[in-house]
Amino acid sequence: MTNMTLTIYQASVPVFRQMLTSLSAILDKANAHATEQRIDPSVLLQARLYPNMLPLVRQVQIATDHAKGAAARLSGAEPPKFADEEKTIDELKARIARTLEYISSVPAAKFDGSEALTISLKIGSNQMELQGESYLLGFALPNFFFHVTTAYDILRHNGLDIGKRDFLGQVG
Repeated sequence: MTNMTLTIYQASVPVFRQMLTSLSAILDKANAHATEQRIDPSVLLQARLYPNMLPLVRQVQIATDHAKGAAARLSGAEPPKFADEEKTIDELKARIARTLEYISSVPAAKFDGSEALTISLKIGSNQMELQGESYLLGFALPNFFFHVTTAYDILRHNGLDIGKRDFLGQVG
């Protein structure tokens, strides 16, 4: 057996790429579902699992923010800012496409040594400082998966015929 080391790049960008690609495909299914069921797609975009949770549109926006934010911070760059103005499924898909384009443009070599990089975050009034590895594994990935999963769950709860294969997308 070969003793391989998993890099920060391998644990982040390919994972973000896989899940955002599957989320985009799920949004295609949401569009088709809305058409077939004669549902205004904006109803799905504003759907929530519970009244105090964020709607689908914000779940997708925040998932993309975590992906592009992690890729930027772990490669020593400032995260690109996207306005949170999406009002349609196509606009959300375009946001995902911009995020995929960005994270794919960051060379793997830029992540070298980022496991020890200090990442400073301001979350509300709280200031956090995490080492790169802890940031990715304990903050960025869990938050990313939370929002992707919640987006999936909102659509599933609203009648979309989707399952685990849709969630996972193309593995590898």
